[in-house]
Amino acid sequence: MPRGYFITFEGLDGSGKTTQLRRLATSLEAEGHSVVTLRQPGGTALGDRIRSILLDSRSEAALGPIAPAAEMALMFADRAQSIAEVILPALTAGSIVLCDRYTDSSEAYQGGGRQLGSQRILAMHAAACDNLQPDLTILLLPSLEASLKRARRRNQRHAEKHGTDENRFERESDDFYRRIYEKYEEIAAREPHRVALIRDDASIDEIQTRIREIVSSRVTAHASSVYF
Repeated sequence: MPRGYFITFEGLDGSGKTTQLRRLATSLEAEGHSVVTLRQPGGTALGDRIRSILLDSRSEAALGPIAPAAEMALMFADRAQSIAEVILPALTAGSIVLCDRYTDSSEAYQGGGRQLGSQRILAMHAAACDNLQPDLTILLLPSLEASLKRARRRNQRHAEKHGTDENRFERESDDFYRRIYEKYEEIAAREPHRVALIRDDASIDEIQTRIREIVSSRVTAHASSVYF
């Protein structure tokens, strides 16, 4: 059976990536594709436990400050489990895998935001993930200010509704997020063949149309290379 196709979605929280991933999954399934979706951290039993530690703002009150290198290591423990349990089996079965965050997030958040640097992140990726790369990355980079406002508003609503939150990162400074934003720009410039960068603050429907055009052409080209 031909190998499937691996697509990741990247961007700051509040960039719209999760909404666009869900819309793309619906469109691809309507076309008859087998689609597997997941998020990182999370998506496995181990990953969900790691997610609760890394994202809940109360974690550090219970555990103490999480060192940047420990944060990085936990992210990759989640990712390695996700690859073994979900991603590789789905690709082997010929499915299209849509993943909400992957190693680019670690390079941006831990490498850029936490200032660990890209080299350490990429070395960890090679070791923990056997250097498995996405076939295509959709990077949504609307304005920094708009993304942060949406993310903080969303997490406040989530906390009010569920009594839990995932805003440990959202409490960081604007400078932290500026470093993340700049690191994402650096990744896109370094790997233009893989990363499809969508910058503007267009409507959800307009962004969806652009993503569908990009994915359709890339998936078609992949299918042609497999069969011919």
